[in-house]
Amino acid sequence: MRALLLGIIGLFTFTTTGQTLKVDSKEYERLKSQGMITNQSVIDLVHSNNPVIHYTGNSTKSGVCDCLIPLDSTFLLAMAPNDDLYSNSIYLPFSFSFYGTSYDSLYINNNGNISFTTPYNTFTAFTFPDPSFNMIAPFWADVDTRSTNGGNVWYKLNPHSLVIVWDHVGYFSMMEDKLNTFQLIISDGQDTLVPAGNNVSFCYGDMQWTTGSASGGINGFSGSPATVGVNIGNGLDYFQVGQFDTLGTAFDGPYNTIDQVDFLDNQEIYFNLAGTTTNIPPLVMSSLICDTIDVYTGDTLHKSLNAVDFSIGVSTPEIGQLLSTTIQCSLPSALSYVETPNGEFSQYDVTFDATNVQPGIYTIEMDVTDNGVPAQTVHKTIPVRVMYDSNLSGLNTLTEEGLVVYPNPTSSILNLEGLHAADKIQLLDLQGKLILSGNQQSKSLDISTLEKGVYLLRISREGKHIQIVKILKD
Repeated sequence: MRALLLGIIGLFTFTTTGQTLKVDSKEYERLKSQGMITNQSVIDLVHSNNPVIHYTGNSTKSGVCDCLIPLDSTFLLAMAPNDDLYSNSIYLPFSFSFYGTSYDSLYINNNGNISFTTPYNTFTAFTFPDPSFNMIAPFWADVDTRSTNGGNVWYKLNPHSLVIVWDHVGYFSMMEDKLNTFQLIISDGQDTLVPAGNNVSFCYGDMQWTTGSASGGINGFSGSPATVGVNIGNGLDYFQVGQFDTLGTAFDGPYNTIDQVDFLDNQEIYFNLAGTTTNIPPLVMSSLICDTIDVYTGDTLHKSLNAVDFSIGVSTPEIGQLLSTTIQCSLPSALSYVETPNGEFSQYDVTFDATNVQPGIYTIEMDVTDNGVPAQTVHKTIPVRVMYDSNLSGLNTLTEEGLVVYPNPTSSILNLEGLHAADKIQLLDLQGKLILSGNQQSKSLDISTLEKGVYLLRISREGKHIQIVKILKD
């Protein structure tokens, strides 16, 4: 099927120094690779009558957060595999409010954004605000979906929302050594896919690249950064989440230094564009904690292992605004946190210590207010479920005879002895995300690349969990 799609050729016209030329996609590729296509080039696609193609691949969820909607046969291909193209106009079964202007149709642009007034094929992203673009950009960069093993752009219309997934997409020119997965949902405010009080959601899976070679990128990085944000095109109504140009997790807010793309991994960022105010409420960025956080208690040898650590980022979209934040817990003695402010962005490294805490559900309440006019506040509730497990009363206490896990704590190799032939081993983080897996033949796990902290080693036999061991990576 993909070979068929690759045979659908688009024709382009572009303007160079007062001359308009029409070229096919091969010639466009050559000119772009030689730097002769710029963001100022005017390109017009002559659309073919593409067949309606439904997603027929595997249906899986990506990320613990589960804000990524699993692809299924209800998703349609937004456009044939391409470089710098866009969908036909897509009509919405609802009205979407973009800073108070209502739209009932839009274009899905291959390069990581949607637009309402005109489609865009611009492959090098700009910082916001910019008067030339009317777009919502979960990840504006030079997406290229022509490679054999890369992904595509899919969409699904619901009565009150539109879901768009850039699924495992590569970068220019036809590179698939690194792939990005990210999602955009817009709604009329009546769909529960977007948290109440909001009409847009950005969601991210594994983000592995930022920049194509025509934008100065080298192996997917450096050059012109990718932009994440919103821009209506009037110079007033806009905001950035950030710009990204390299590997890593560092992030210092929307308008400071260029950030690292792994910060986006598994994040969900949601906000409300329905009002006419230019002051967008603060953004709460909470990777992997869209739902209840589980923490185990019962550890008597290492009390520190009863705690769960996580981070929450808060950011004001508007330049120069200040934030005030309160964090409270239904069990105050269990909560502690450290704030690291950095301009419009602050990170809170939070610890919930379940030592001697009774099993049950506890809540962490967070309120973030900006000093805009009018001031805006967002509220986030994070449930924490404390569970007691007698198997966790010590790091090396094992109920299965002959099963040995050592050394624990460790900084590198975790050895396993006494496994049965059919045993499966899984290393999970405290939110339940699968980190590593193996079987009886593995006999060891290399955890040297993992961050310091607490993990759960789960051993299964014949489909049943026979042992859970708490592992300390130091």
